[in-house]
Amino acid sequence: MSEQYVVGLRETDDTQVAVVGGKGAHLGELSRVEGVRVPDGFCVTTEAFRRVMADAPSVDERLERLSRLHPDDREAIRAVSEDIRRIIEETAVPDDIAAAIAGALARAGEEGAYAVRSSATAEDLPTASFAGQQDTYLNVIGQAAVLRHVSRCWASLFTERAVTYRRRNGIDHRTVSMAVVVQRMVVPHAAGILFTADPVTGDRRTATVDAGFGLGEALVSGLVNPDVFTVRDGDIVSRKIAAKQRALYALPAGGTREVAVDAGRQEQPALTDAQVVELVRLGRGIEAHFGAPQDIEWCLAEDGTGFRIVQSRPITTLFPVPEADDDENHVYVSVGHQQMMTDPMKPLGLSMWQLTAMVPMHAAGGRLFVDITPRLAVPANRAGLLDVMEKGDPLIRDALEAVLDRGDFVPTLPEPDPGPGEEPAADAPAATAPAGAPPAPIANDPAIVTGLVERSRASLAALRRDIATKTGPALFDYLIEAFDEHKRVLRDPLNMQAIMAGMEATWWLNDNLHQWLGEKNAADTLTLSAPGNITSEMGLALLDVADAIRPHPEVVAFLQNVRDEDYLDELAKLPGGAEARDAIESYLDQYGMRCVGEIDITRPRWSERPAALVPVILDNIRNFGPGAAARRFEEGRQRAREKEQEVLARLRDLPDGERKAAETQWMIERVRTFIGYREYPKYNIVCRTFVYKQALLAEAERLVRAGVLAEKEDIYYLTFPELHETVRSQRVDRRLVREREEAFRSYGALTPPRVLTSDGEALTGSYRREGVPDGALVGLAVSAGTVEGRARVIHDMAEADLEAGDILVTAFTDPSWSPLFVAVKGLVTEVGGLMTHGAVIAREYGLPAVVGVDRATRRIRDGQRIRVHGSDGYVEILS
Repeated sequence: MSEQYVVGLRETDDTQVAVVGGKGAHLGELSRVEGVRVPDGFCVTTEAFRRVMADAPSVDERLERLSRLHPDDREAIRAVSEDIRRIIEETAVPDDIAAAIAGALARAGEEGAYAVRSSATAEDLPTASFAGQQDTYLNVIGQAAVLRHVSRCWASLFTERAVTYRRRNGIDHRTVSMAVVVQRMVVPHAAGILFTADPVTGDRRTATVDAGFGLGEALVSGLVNPDVFTVRDGDIVSRKIAAKQRALYALPAGGTREVAVDAGRQEQPALTDAQVVELVRLGRGIEAHFGAPQDIEWCLAEDGTGFRIVQSRPITTLFPVPEADDDENHVYVSVGHQQMMTDPMKPLGLSMWQLTAMVPMHAAGGRLFVDITPRLAVPANRAGLLDVMEKGDPLIRDALEAVLDRGDFVPTLPEPDPGPGEEPAADAPAATAPAGAPPAPIANDPAIVTGLVERSRASLAALRRDIATKTGPALFDYLIEAFDEHKRVLRDPLNMQAIMAGMEATWWLNDNLHQWLGEKNAADTLTLSAPGNITSEMGLALLDVADAIRPHPEVVAFLQNVRDEDYLDELAKLPGGAEARDAIESYLDQYGMRCVGEIDITRPRWSERPAALVPVILDNIRNFGPGAAARRFEEGRQRAREKEQEVLARLRDLPDGERKAAETQWMIERVRTFIGYREYPKYNIVCRTFVYKQALLAEAERLVRAGVLAEKEDIYYLTFPELHETVRSQRVDRRLVREREEAFRSYGALTPPRVLTSDGEALTGSYRREGVPDGALVGLAVSAGTVEGRARVIHDMAEADLEAGDILVTAFTDPSWSPLFVAVKGLVTEVGGLMTHGAVIAREYGLPAVVGVDRATRRIRDGQRIRVHGSDGYVEILS
């Protein structure tokens, strides 16, 4: 029986996580890497743990209770976890398990000192390291002590920190088992940690070594400040030797003791330069073996026999690098920061966006990036590209300049000959638009916008008509043609001319009126209630829905308790319910294809989950009176008209004033003609995407009925070509679907950088401004004015609960957030630029707004009073 409870460490490998846990499997695999020495030992298997858990049936009820607790309910988690640990530690180790452990100790040398280390099945995984979540015991001597500490390791599966970590990573406590690694202790001269990639910047070419005297536990626990060495391409490029006043050493009778380091030795390096370089060489071998950057715990044996590796786990916090088919340097810019959606996307969403994008896009970490190296490499293009980047997001420009300042990362290339058809695409920020000459100017003619909208509608109607007749492989052949039409509509030169006309007029007005009159962001007022803005109309239209519902108290009461998505059918049974249902359905007919994160085709749309709109409708009923939409629009139009008259009058009083006034009046007419159209191409994209989605889901339902898929949503974890092949062959790799699902969950813990290099370095950029008050949160000024109010930190618009005067604080706002804008007085976001959707709509509604505020949703607490300086680009926390 002993074979199922104990396995020699060198008999394990990465395929045996279920038997020996993550650490045990990884250590066994490590022992196979050439040149790597791992201390000898054995694993007490998960079978032993399950046997002990079966002998403690009272744990099951407590696990059930634990699974129902919220991750933030720390007191309850602490109490239940402590109870589970006590039960496990008090449960006697069965005799046959104890005999198996005793036999393994006898073979290894019973009188030796051992490290007894937890090894959970959800540990040292590629997507979650669980570092420090379970327990390790050092210098354990004697059979009885080893058995006692094995029980403690089993119990440590339920420490408060381990339980909370699993909950936050979506791992069920009942699916995790615990093995225990028992290894011979190494008496170390020095020990520490090696990261084979820079854990802060992500640079894969840079390794860092932390080193201290004695046992590494002193360093890991923060007892001492380590020496820190930085190694790049095999050379030490920096070293910081700490005053190492304390160290941890093993005691002869067992256990460890903290001791003072001799004064003359404290500032001596724990490792020589040669040893540092040798250690990094070993680390690179380990990294190559596992195929990912590693966080490695090491020790240098005191007997002169060299390094021992006592642990290696993947560095799970690094953002993945897009794959390239060469070894050249690349600079990537985030698409999500420009599209105001930095959440991870599922594989089908990534694939569909890539197929309909105007330039090649590269996926990494569930996000999309554009390789802008070719454009940065041409000096003639560089300045213009950086200027446009700055208008969109100054942090992207700053990050790019940091790369360029190094001098040798981006090559210098000659200017290529311009090719035909190189106009930038609609709704494409600078990084994602094809290179080429700027579009030619167009007249201030509203008929241009009307014509563009009519052409888009006609193309969409043809798509809806034609796709209805397509199924099976023929659908996919048709969709490939539809994607070409999708891009043709966006590539229409007149389309981009109209967009750029509004944006350039905005910039002209802000620059010149600031120069001539000292006016900051004058265009913010001059563009209030500009006509034809589909996104701002969407927000105002939901006020009209509230008007239709407000007179019917039974409907309002019903909506306050809506939990199901099929509430519209029940609504019609109430007095006034038919009118309310018609109003909501009419709104969904026009805007139901939208949702938060709408660039990802897999996200549920409002028409699929209409309950998402209910909290916003109720807020509008509570915070506004009848006719608010028309009244707000007219108030904005009047303010814009008054601002125009004021500005023109002041200009005429200046030298050469008549010319300046005439140019300004023409630009005001231009901005009000075209700025509203800025939002329409995105609306058209989302309309078309929803048609694609409905057709693909119909195919998915056929695959479910045929037994090919378990659920129709499984298609979200396939790329478009993979789904095409699945429909053709009627076969799918379900294991791949589950792996993709797990990877997608892990991507949510990663923060996507604005700029990413092929070395893995993640750059976020910095604001370089003076005159900001101490303690203020700095961002980008995108909509003028100053407002003070209660901060409402909202991560999901379906959870909105807004009062008049609130200030919305959130990570990003794509167009689907616009219905919330009508109810708030100001806006703060973590992501955004001057011409991104949230900024455009904030100006349209006259909301003071600051975007690009680093970690705003964590630095501002819900309910705090804040002051938003929309003209100067900072936020003050008042209470």
